Amino acid sequence: MRARRIGLLSLATAAFLLLVSAAPAFAAGHEEALALVPADAASVGVVRLDALRSSPLAARLFAETDDLAVDGDAARFLAETGLRPKQDVDLVVVAGLVSPTRRDAEGLVLFEGRFDPARLEAAMIARGGVRKETPNGNYVLVGNGRGEGNNSAAIAFVSRGLVVAGTPAAVTRALADNAAGGSGFLRGDGLGRQVHRVPADASAWAIVDATRAPFAMGRSRENRNGDAADALVGAMKSVTLFVFHATTRGESVELSATGLSADEETRGLLEDALKGVVAMWRLAVHEKSPELVPILRRFDIESDGEGVSITGTLPASFVRKMMEHHPAEARRGAGLH
Repeated sequence: MRARRIGLLSLATAAFLLLVSAAPAFAAGHEEALALVPADAASVGVVRLDALRSSPLAARLFAETDDLAVDGDAARFLAETGLRPKQDVDLVVVAGLVSPTRRDAEGLVLFEGRFDPARLEAAMIARGGVRKETPNGNYVLVGNGRGEGNNSAAIAFVSRGLVVAGTPAAVTRALADNAAGGSGFLRGDGLGRQVHRVPADASAWAIVDATRAPFAMGRSRENRNGDAADALVGAMKSVTLFVFHATTRGESVELSATGLSADEETRGLLEDALKGVVAMWRLAVHEKSPELVPILRRFDIESDGEGVSITGTLPASFVRKMMEHHPAEARRGAGLH
């Protein structure tokens, strides 16, 4: 179990690295997508790909996307549409929606950049997509079959600069919000009121309403083994909101995660559990990755009247080593494409 948890740490770190960029999340010209985030979203995340292109990490982080254009239908699709994902997609916003009749989440993904709606729609219809009309705009239904079942997805080209994808219901709602001038997220509705917790220069960030996210229903309420990780899971059951953000500084990456709770005892338990988990990680990586030990020692855990935060920096040397040993590169080196 401890080995699995260390693996999860590496996975989470890699995920942050794939999300980071180097510009403010609310930079001018990037509010069109955020304006359509549903006011009742249970989670929202932002990735600034436009600034990432100028980051020193860009060459490493974008290396895998080159495989998309090598051959197959993906290459033909890109040729037909003229779409260049690395150059043309500037911003990705992901909103998690919780259905009252389902325990799992549905997602709405919004892309800002430069698109050719006519060519993209034609290419999708040529591959079996079906054009659907709504009172506030059209979308293309793609997926298994022509019905609007669980395996179907809707893609709407709101403008030459904005594409929305998700379930037919979510996309239809986004089109209605667009016609109404926005969902209210940027005006502070729903999770929009929590955006002030994200630093202005955050490169990538996510806010999660822990009371409504799917994992909230499956939280452990028992400290089964009595170790630090189980204590952390137990303390997290009363956390109401999570805020994550990452920022690149050259080739280093600053990370921060905060859990909010109105209960003082819960905050104390969460702080103690986090310290125990970090100490456990230091012991676990001492032999295999000794360079990670001083990095973990410099992670700060602080508590205030609202929540508990853990912050730290992955130095450039460690980031470079992680990228050099990226699993995709290892697979290519072994000929396992």
